[in-house]
Amino acid sequence: MKNLRPKLYGLLAFAGVALPLAAIAGDWPQWGGTPARNMVSPSDAPMPLDIKGGKKIKGSEDIDPATTKGVKWITKIGSQSYGTPTVADGKILVGTNNETPRDPKHEGDRGVLMCFNESDGSLLWQLVVPKLGAGKVSDWEFLGICSSAAVEGDRCYIITNRGEVVCLDMNGQANGNDGMKDEGAYMAGPGKAPLEVGKLDADIIWSYDMRAELGVFPHNITSSSPLIAAGKLFITTSNGVDWSHTNIPAPQAPALIALDLKTGELLGEEGSGIGQNIMHCNWSSPAYGEIKGKPAIIFAAGDGFCYAFDPEAKEDEEGFLVFPEIWKFDCNLPEYRIDEDGNPIKYATFDGPSECIATPVVDDGKVYISIGQDPEHGEGVGRLSAIDIETGMKVWDYTDIERSLSTASVAPNPDKPGEKLVYVADYRGRLHCVDAKNGRKKWIHDTKSHIWGSTLVADNKIYLGNEDGELAIVDAGQRLKGVWLVEFTAPIYAGPVAANGVLYICTQSHLYAFEVNK
Repeated sequence: MKNLRPKLYGLLAFAGVALPLAAIAGDWPQWGGTPARNMVSPSDAPMPLDIKGGKKIKGSEDIDPATTKGVKWITKIGSQSYGTPTVADGKILVGTNNETPRDPKHEGDRGVLMCFNESDGSLLWQLVVPKLGAGKVSDWEFLGICSSAAVEGDRCYIITNRGEVVCLDMNGQANGNDGMKDEGAYMAGPGKAPLEVGKLDADIIWSYDMRAELGVFPHNITSSSPLIAAGKLFITTSNGVDWSHTNIPAPQAPALIALDLKTGELLGEEGSGIGQNIMHCNWSSPAYGEIKGKPAIIFAAGDGFCYAFDPEAKEDEEGFLVFPEIWKFDCNLPEYRIDEDGNPIKYATFDGPSECIATPVVDDGKVYISIGQDPEHGEGVGRLSAIDIETGMKVWDYTDIERSLSTASVAPNPDKPGEKLVYVADYRGRLHCVDAKNGRKKWIHDTKSHIWGSTLVADNKIYLGNEDGELAIVDAGQRLKGVWLVEFTAPIYAGPVAANGVLYICTQSHLYAFEVNK
């Protein structure tokens, strides 16, 4: 296979993205691998192709090893998992729920972040988070932790189901209890007797409660993933509507904030009025790029617009530290918002407007972003846009795509050196390949099942899971060819990850590690 790494690194450097050392070594230390959020493996290591997900042992939740192929190891998680795994420094982090308790002292519905040993899948430690007790409106039952963790050095950062940003010691309790000393009270929940802190429990360094500090009102669940960039931690707050889907309880609360990596201190927030125009919720994760040599945070919001912000907050007239807005781009076509008679089109209708749930991808001077909605709203019209990162103006758009939750992969075209292709899925279940230069369709592959997760390009292959528990593997390139299908025992909502020569597939109930010749 062709070595894509040098070309990819050159393009990322051209786009102004600082490459973490872990990423160069083959790790996947945050959502999208790098701050540019491009779903392309930084490594040229060969990926396994001849694999099988296996079948469950009768009367058990365990997978029968004899029915698998290419498996390095499999580990049981909870019953639901949505966040893509993070791989860094010999450890793997996965968000899930507590339906398969690893510690008997943690009973009932909880949000859980599990930390596994990369070599054998053994559990090293876990963060167990009590539910808010607000029901489906802000902490939906059994969803667990939906965020993908971000890692820098010996610290990892996660957004919990309680609307908190938490900094954790990557070594757990193995090197002593640092930072916060009352993990027992935290794990038990308000008004309950503290639990005893054991060796499997996480070591919390600091915690920032966005509900208490900012008045944020999460809708259904606090989601999205932290971004480590420009020396700060950037967080989407998940501020949204209430149970009525028409009222916004916290219109003045920010959709995007920055925190100090070491202390959790608030360093800035957006002040663009996103909260007043939320359609449903703010679930998209921020990305990083550069505009004329200066850092910029790219954020696709719950109002259906994509924003570029200066990460250096300035004090406004009311004394708040606010990110200066560089540009703002409407990701919806005008006809999605207003009908022929000049009337607003109702949200959650097939032809109506959508927010952004996918994460913006920064590559080669452009931002790629699609629109979509909560899967409960069903299918509808969509749009994939390429935006000039300097001007915020449209380069091209592609409307054969329907609503999408999926973050794109922008990779070199193996059929035409020097050119690039964009691979992105829509909720309807189709994988789209378009020309990165002009947005022209190359091909569409229908997986015939809803897709929540994102594409991954690794070893000149596209990996993509769907709701039927099928992993599609497709040859990368401008012509559709080489389609393989791998069946698993549970839906795949999280995106695949390739790190250090291993392919990770996270179903709702199990985390699989596949490697070549195993």
